[in-house]
Amino acid sequence: MHSDEAQTLMASLLATSAALVDSIHAGVVARGFEDVRPTHGFAFVLLSHGAATVTDLAGHLGMTKQAASQLVDELEAKGYVRRRINPDDARSRLIGLSDKGWACTRAAQEAADDAVKEWIKILGVRRVRSLTADLSRIAPGGPLRPTAR
Repeated sequence: MHSDEAQTLMASLLATSAALVDSIHAGVVARGFEDVRPTHGFAFVLLSHGAATVTDLAGHLGMTKQAASQLVDELEAKGYVRRRINPDDARSRLIGLSDKGWACTRAAQEAADDAVKEWIKILGVRRVRSLTADLSRIAPGGPLRPTAR
């Protein structure tokens, strides 16, 4: 592969990633969750797998504990998360999604499904499945994190 082809591939992947995040966010806003940002959605990804500590959230999002704590304060004030005592460590709190947080998470999943439907219209089911398989082979493991924008 020539350098210009590699640059085109890289630019296409980055642009597609950004467009996907923007599309999901627009879909969430259109479904009535106007007070969330894309970063919140990345936090919801972790919390949808179970309650987590601020330290867990900071690691997942690639931010400081102080920034994660501020994010949790904001999400709690907006009604998306709840804090409770951690039964394993009374000094820390577990953060979990509230009913509103779960509803927003479902809205994000619907918006993501809509985005993939658009790809299917362009590429067809077979090519999207093939793309999924190929990207799954090269995608790094670990948390999904927001990009600095």
